[in-house]
Amino acid sequence: MEPYHRDLHELAPYLHSVSPYLAKYGYWAIFLGVLLEDFGIPAPGETLLISGGLLAAMGTFRIEWVVLLGFSGAVIGDNIGYAIGLFCGRPFVLKYGSFVFLSEERLHKIETFFGRYGGRMVTVARFIEGLRQFNGIVAGISHMPWHRFLLFNMLGATLWVGVWVGGVYLLGHKPSAIFEVLAHFRTYLLAGLIAALALLIIYLLIKKPAKDI
Repeated sequence: MEPYHRDLHELAPYLHSVSPYLAKYGYWAIFLGVLLEDFGIPAPGETLLISGGLLAAMGTFRIEWVVLLGFSGAVIGDNIGYAIGLFCGRPFVLKYGSFVFLSEERLHKIETFFGRYGGRMVTVARFIEGLRQFNGIVAGISHMPWHRFLLFNMLGATLWVGVWVGGVYLLGHKPSAIFEVLAHFRTYLLAGLIAALALLIIYLLIKKPAKDI
């Protein structure tokens, strides 16, 4: 246990807030954090995911489990959000949205994005703070076909986990090199988003567009 806690200590100060959860719950902290964040509950899901990648690079976690649980939490969490939007409807979401910082104005903006870009927004939203937490709920409210939502949701989860966990892990096993990336967080986030959009465009070019995309 001692090497594990030393590795967690090295994550500070950037990831200090999530270290206690990782120390207590291990991999499951990543799964639950991502799952809860993905249907609107305030939770440091993305931070926990990056932490998992860091610990995998240090040799403390197994990269396979970080990827699997991060991906599973993202897909399941978004589907819970989709079910809330579909079965409870917009009035319910507005009534209780204030508890998770979802105002009517904010919901309207997200709905506007969905109206403009359709299913593609489910994939891209994964990389955008605010949209990531509520895209499943809005997809449900707008009655997007579930099979189409699931497809774009899984694509987005794959890209998101791949960019953060895979990217951090491939930097190597030296925390100093990883922290250099975290110091330029926004730049790398933009690069990940551009990569996601490029892959999405390739996907749409090789597949005949559907009417509701």
